[in-house]
Amino acid sequence: MLNIYDPAYVKKLFNRMSTSYERMNYITSLGFSFIWRKQFIQSISPDKNEVHVLDLLSGLGENWKLLIKRFPNGIFSAIDFSEKMVESSQLKNTKRLDNRFEIIHHDILNKELPKEHFDVITCAFGLKTFNEEQIQQLAEKVFKSLKLGGKFTFIEISVPPNRTLQFLYKLYLSKVIPILGTLFLGNPTDYRMLWLYTVNFMDCNKAKLIFQKAGLHVDNKSYFYGCATGLIGYK
Repeated sequence: MLNIYDPAYVKKLFNRMSTSYERMNYITSLGFSFIWRKQFIQSISPDKNEVHVLDLLSGLGENWKLLIKRFPNGIFSAIDFSEKMVESSQLKNTKRLDNRFEIIHHDILNKELPKEHFDVITCAFGLKTFNEEQIQQLAEKVFKSLKLGGKFTFIEISVPPNRTLQFLYKLYLSKVIPILGTLFLGNPTDYRMLWLYTVNFMDCNKAKLIFQKAGLHVDNKSYFYGCATGLIGYK
């Protein structure tokens, strides 16, 4: 039986989608993904000091310009396990960002992070590919690697509570997006998985409880009537 949360499966999925993922993220969110990224990073107060910032599940580096603007003197790290995503993000890092990011190619669940090292941890649109046990492992790593008083912010595509909006959103993500995936990749299956992950994840409510259990102070955040939800908090 296929385990869609097997890291090897998820890695292959994102390797295949790497050439079109940024565009498709924008399309699947009806253009809101850029706005949501900006909003979720703005949930952390700006800081001109030399803060240590970690971007988890960093993908194609879509958060990085926003993070540099928020923390102009920051020391930045990013981690992702998709070879293709890392290759593309490294090009962006070199050509556009003056190599401000140290990019770590590794599975976060099997990577030992420095203890009490980071002032800020961010993660956009990666939680849905984790099951509850994996989210628990992730929360424990966030707790261990944050400094006392360190802050974190997460955001994820979610199933909105409003039934009409939920129906339209499901129709769009489960039917329209695979068609667009065919146009971009010639393969509708990969982008159909995004809806499957989303409907299994639902929203950040369970993740909030898991992060609290790990010892973190956490609040929920909702974006555009629950089409995306997030976690903001501190150690």
